[in-house]
Amino acid sequence: MISRKTDLLEVKKRISAYKITAILGPRQSGKTTLAREFEAADYFDLENPGDLARLDNPQLALEHLEGLIVIDEIQRKPDLFPLLRYLVDKNPGQRYLILGSASRSLIRQSSESLAGRISYYYLFGLRTGDISEEKIRQLWLRGGLPPSYLAESDASSYQWREDYITTFLERDIPALGIRIPAYTIRRFWQMLSFYHGNIINLSEIGRSFGIADTTVRHYLDILQGTFMIRLLYPCYTNTKKRLVKRPKLYFRDSGIFHSLMTIESYKSLQSNPRLGASWEGFAFDAVWRSINKPDDRAYFWATHSGAELDLFWQHDGHNWGCEFKYADAPKLTRSMSAALDDVNFERLWVIYPGNKAYRLHEKIIVLPLSEISAPWKY
Repeated sequence: MISRKTDLLEVKKRISAYKITAILGPRQSGKTTLAREFEAADYFDLENPGDLARLDNPQLALEHLEGLIVIDEIQRKPDLFPLLRYLVDKNPGQRYLILGSASRSLIRQSSESLAGRISYYYLFGLRTGDISEEKIRQLWLRGGLPPSYLAESDASSYQWREDYITTFLERDIPALGIRIPAYTIRRFWQMLSFYHGNIINLSEIGRSFGIADTTVRHYLDILQGTFMIRLLYPCYTNTKKRLVKRPKLYFRDSGIFHSLMTIESYKSLQSNPRLGASWEGFAFDAVWRSINKPDDRAYFWATHSGAELDLFWQHDGHNWGCEFKYADAPKLTRSMSAALDDVNFERLWVIYPGNKAYRLHEKIIVLPLSEISAPWKY
């Protein structure tokens, strides 16, 4: 088992500070494994018929318990949320750790009942900091879902991801009450893989797929709400230039993206025309998770004249940025210069797969992906 020290520490902080902590993330991201690190007094897995039956009368089952109580797959019984509010208010000796695989509806339902009592933590696949530097290529190819990353071979990892996608489409989507045929959402998902790392146009996708813009948006909401994709929105700085206003799309897990693109090995990845987009998505996720900020604080910057910066955020009153380049030795580009001129950056990092850090400009540093845990020293 791979130690996930960062995630363990963050969840531990929340359990100490809140009556209820929710760990949300895609299936097989390691939520259950992480929860078992906390030695709960009682554990309910709602995919276990026995545990589900124990909660047929939830108040009788829960009100006399003490200590930390884990409820896994909480989305199967959202009616528990009002009861949990009553129980933690009544019994100061109770703490709950709830785990779920769907975000938007789960957050809405829980926040309405548990305001001020709950903290949300998002657990995705393995981080670059969880593994050794020499295993980064394996993480990139296979993705961060532990069973995929830890598979015996690239072939078995690829097969596991194919089965994962099928299960997600045929079981998980219907279990959330979404009545869309599996083959329809699979076709849509495969079409989206060609937009990975690109600005999307809902009308263009709708015409290609033969559906309305509103239906495209609905499908995107489903995939975003189940942690499969990320929509990155543009920032709006004080500028006289015309800025792009449509979002960019990324698949959250590089292994899932590679499966949809039928990329089975590192050799085939290197010769694939989507190599640069794959690196951008993988490096983006690694950097943003090392910064450990909510998704809604990440942006990209782009103008209609063609200048673009892959990642933009604000912290401590300053602007920061990242560009992701799959190249032996990235050089200063017109987009980087335009971004410096237009936005007052404190620092701009160029993340590449090499092993040496060097400067392109007083405020622009080329940085290996392996160094992202401590970029501030450059």
